[in-house]
Order: sequence, then structure tokens, then C-alpha cells
Amino acid sequence: CHRYGIEPLVTMIHYDIPAYLTETLNGWENPKVIDYFLRYARFLIDEYKQEVKYWLTFNEINMICWSPYLGGGMFVEKSRRNRLSCIHQALHHQFIASALTVSYAHETAPGLMMGNMTQRSQFYPLTCKPDDVLLTLKSDQFNLFFNDVMVFGEYPYFIKKYYADHDIHINPVENFEAILKAGTVDFISFSYYSTRCSAGEGSDAPKTEGNAFQGAKNPYLKESQWGWAIDPLGFRITLNDLYDRYQKPLFVVENGLGAKDVVEEDGSINDDYRIDYLRQHIETMRDAVVEDGVDLLGYTTWGPIDLVSASTGEMSKRYGFIYVDRDDAGNGTLARSKKKSFDWYKKVIATNGADLS
Repeated sequence: CHRYGIEPLVTMIHYDIPAYLTETLNGWENPKVIDYFLRYARFLIDEYKQEVKYWLTFNEINMICWSPYLGGGMFVEKSRRNRLSCIHQALHHQFIASALTVSYAHETAPGLMMGNMTQRSQFYPLTCKPDDVLLTLKSDQFNLFFNDVMVFGEYPYFIKKYYADHDIHINPVENFEAILKAGTVDFISFSYYSTRCSAGEGSDAPKTEGNAFQGAKNPYLKESQWGWAIDPLGFRITLNDLYDRYQKPLFVVENGLGAKDVVEEDGSINDDYRIDYLRQHIETMRDAVVEDGVDLLGYTTWGPIDLVSASTGEMSKRYGFIYVDRDDAGNGTLARSKKKSFDWYKKVIATNGADLS
């Protein structure tokens, strides 16, 4: 990366807990995994602290609440706890592992910048009906609580009430308050793809499709082929919302469009829809920085090359600038070819977003 002038950004764990720990310990539900992760994370820091400045401990740490196998490497049906207690026990262990890793990095290599990533879901009230507004507030509180723990170093008041109301019981790690307070992140990192609406009880509004985070459809927005609302202005709103709440630098580490790409007879792939999506989002991101004063460290797309979509398991849901010859059944040569968006985004990088034509 350095040879080609690229600043590395390393995620320590991206839904890839060793299968052995899932099979023998039920993944992150077991506190022993904290020590295993720390041994791994400290090795990474010791080995690469001279080469890598920006680190993320976890990828989309909040995803464990919607997909505990994906986010926590565990089978909730094997737990002696109820489902929510199992999930939030594992999440507690991840918070502790992240905080201890951040503290170790700060102690051994003070110049490193440590983050912990979330999947950001910006909610709008479907209408100005107070029920919709209240549900939006509650939905946003829950989605932000993960960052609250990692930035402020403590569990927020509303999540404690949520635990009490939903019969959630966890065994906290000894001295967890001090651990969380000492290991707060240096920047806020997140993925952004779409927004969703909150509709209160009794609403018959149609629901979004294809998302881990369900919501009511926004009648003012177009959708992707997989039903994700396309909301460039929502990106600017999200950036402002996070910076206003936390007053820490932001880092966008995932943003992109999953779409079906067609290879023409001459081999070209004219993905103008992907260019249009990224152009609009980069424009509103620039407005958040220039017009609104948001402190933004960087932006990376998801992703440079086609791969199997984590959300649907499909190869046909493509995000990359580079096409890979592979279909949903696993057939294909794996040959790679550039899409139209490849050279466009190459120009965007070279001009740091100044030329989006």
C-alpha cells in the first residue's frame, strides 16, 4: 500500500471469528474469547504499528443484534440464556475487547488512531404524527448506543432501561466501567448505504426489503434493485448527526451500490448507475465538510472488487469497480475486468473528489 501512496486502514475482525471458537465456546458469548482476541490484536499492533496508523477493532459491531451468528460467531439456540441476553452478553465482551485493544494501542504506540465501526441506520419519522417521531427517537437511540459506549465509555441510561424491560441479564466483566472509560475510540467509523422511516403502531405503510434493519418505505426516495433507499442527502444528515453528537472525527469506511451488472458483447460494463450513486453521495459528503464543518478523516467505498454479498449471499449483487466472472451458483472463470466506474473513480481519487464529472 505504501509503495503506491495508499494509507492503510486495517479492520481487525470482519465477521471472521475462527470456527473452532464458535464450535467449542459459542463465540463471543464466552468471555474467554476476549483474551484470544487481545492476543491477536496486540500482535497486530506490535507487528504493524510503524506501517499502519488507522485501525478498526470490529466491523459493524452492532450487527450482532440482528445477526448473532454473523456478528458474534455464535448459535443463540445453544445458549442457556434467553436470546437477547445471549446477544448482549456477547456484545458486552466485544465492547471490552475493543476498549482493552484501544488502551493497549494508546500505551504502546500513541500515534495510532483507533476506531470501532458501526452500521449507521439513519431514521426519519414517516409523518409528523407524534407516534412516528417518538418511534424514530427510540430507534435512533438504540442504533447510536453502540457508539455511545465506545465514545463516552459507558452504557447510556436508555439502554439500561431497555435491558430491564426486555429481561436482558448480562454478567459484566470485572471492573468493566474503568475498562470502557479508559479505552474510548479516537474517531467514529461507520458504513452508510441507505436510510429508513419509522412508522408508529397501527401504520399500514409498506416495509423496506433486503435490509437487516427494517423500516417503512420512504415515498420520496428511489430504491436499489434490492429495495435499499437511495438517499444522498441522508448521507449529509448522518455525517452532521454523528459529528454533532460526538464531536470526534468521522471516517466513512463503507458506501456503495449493490446492483446487477451486464457485460456487453464487447466486454464493456457500463455501470453509470453506480457512478451516479457515488457521485451524489460524495457531493453531499463534501457539503457536510465544506458547508457544515464536519471533521472527516477519510472515505472508502464498498468495495473495489465484486464479491459475495454478505447481506444476501449473492454474487449478482455487485458493488465493485472490477467485475469478477462468477455467478450465484459459483460458476465462472474468476476473470477480472474493469467496469466504466473504474476509471471514473480513479479520477475521483486522483483529484480528492474535486472532479466528479
